[in-house]
Amino acid sequence: MAIMAVQVFCTFFFVAGVLKHQLGIEDFLPFRHRETAEIGAAIGLTLGGAMGWVALRRALLRSHRAEAKLRLASGAFMELLDERFSDWRLTPAERDVALFALKGLSTHEIADMRNTSEGTVKAQSNAIYRKAGVGSRSQLLSLFIEDLMLGDIPPAAASTA
Repeated sequence: MAIMAVQVFCTFFFVAGVLKHQLGIEDFLPFRHRETAEIGAAIGLTLGGAMGWVALRRALLRSHRAEAKLRLASGAFMELLDERFSDWRLTPAERDVALFALKGLSTHEIADMRNTSEGTVKAQSNAIYRKAGVGSRSQLLSLFIEDLMLGDIPPAAASTA
């Protein structure tokens, strides 16, 4: 924040000098002092630019690290889904329905995406809930949230984290 204040002051100094010259206002500082002040202002702007570049690099590095962690978490979640779906012996159709349900799609939307009737999707959903030992979509989702909160991710994903 302090470097920003220095930059604003230095910029003001240069702009004031240009305006003063354009408006024909006399210098109130002797040339030697004005030159020293201009050198100081130039150094201040240069330091501010360098500090801004360093801050930008740090922000970009943090952003890249956060994106990498998000990719790892996303991959770990998909591995967790695959592991649980295999444990429950879900059919490929049930896997699709379960994944769409976990993504928040309605029964109607799932039926449209899979070109099946809503009744078929409801039957598959009930089979999924029965195999998972839950009674509803929210309980199914809570199983995965609980696994993630407890850190119960598959070993392959944990080793890459």
